Amino acid sequence: MAVTYKKLFHLLIDRGIQTTELTEKAGFSANIITRLKRDQYVSLDSIEKICLALDCKVDDILDFIDMNGERK
Repeated sequence: MAVTYKKLFHLLIDRGIQTTELTEKAGFSANIITRLKRDQYVSLDSIEKICLALDCKVDDILDFIDMNGERK
């Protein structure tokens, strides 16, 4: 099972927040944004920082998908 962060980027667009602003608010490097854009592994600590910065829940920013690309 894999993770996709498409919901995060939709949330940022809806709120008019740039990724650079998120990195400043959440306190992590631009490398984390790159990893999110590529749907790569991101630590739970980074996900927590994003949720706190955006005042949202984990399920607001990510989805689990199976190997066939279907949402779970």
